Amino acid sequence: MNISQSKMSNIGVDVSFSFMPWRCSSSSFCCGRSACYVHNSILYSVSTRFRCNLCKIWEKMLHKNHHPVHHGRGMRLLVVDLLAEREGFGKAGVREIVHHFSPKEVFLWSPHTKERLDYGHGTVVNRPVEADAVVITGSRRNVTMWESWMDEVVELIHTVKVPLYGICFGHQIIAHAFGGRIVRASEDSHFVAEVHGKDGTTVFASFAHQEHVVDAGDLDVVASAAHCEIAACRHPSKPIFTVQYHPETVSEVLDVAFSCGEMNAQERSAYIDDLLTTNVAVAFGLEPR
Repeated sequence: MNISQSKMSNIGVDVSFSFMPWRCSSSSFCCGRSACYVHNSILYSVSTRFRCNLCKIWEKMLHKNHHPVHHGRGMRLLVVDLLAEREGFGKAGVREIVHHFSPKEVFLWSPHTKERLDYGHGTVVNRPVEADAVVITGSRRNVTMWESWMDEVVELIHTVKVPLYGICFGHQIIAHAFGGRIVRASEDSHFVAEVHGKDGTTVFASFAHQEHVVDAGDLDVVASAAHCEIAACRHPSKPIFTVQYHPETVSEVLDVAFSCGEMNAQERSAYIDDLLTTNVAVAFGLEPR
């Protein structure tokens, strides 16, 4: 359906755009239908109903970063998928991240393993491909126990020009790439905790890590938690945003992780679902200025 010469009050100009609705498949409270339109080669999104947090990630990202996309195709997402061997935090977690995207616009790169699960969506690639945004996921590997494939991820971090988002391990390796320091704690952290943003916001988020960023290097620290002083970062001049916690671990992802044996009952009980209010806008540095 094409609509031409429609006036968008939030932009204040007459624009021609293509209306391309998608239905959010998230199970995390979302009942929203979003739409995209193109103006001056920039993809924007609007929403007609209540959206889940992940809907808001992509909406705010598009509005804030104004990243051009190619006409004739949707927004392409490259996932540096470092939990590709895992059913819960890997397959289910990535599904939660990418569910707004057409399967043909999602690309999964897993440099750490050749034995990945079949997600049933997305295209598995052997090297990074052109995309409009990049997400680096968590991993069972450790920055303090460096492996050769991590050099490829660091190269991507330094060369990517589009918005880049890091979650958990992604947060750590991005900090490392910009001169930060990561240490391994004596105990791991698997629980829901308050995250306090420097802008005054507070959210409850799921943590699952043992390594911590203790020096953010060139990144700015934008949020902290009681057990984790550097819980979220942003680059001062590049569209790079990182979080130590897991904004994608909604109840359904945690349930899958438990049901397939990736979490035991004690670990699952530590994640109190009713507490989770993870604000991904704060997590990815997309809060309004």
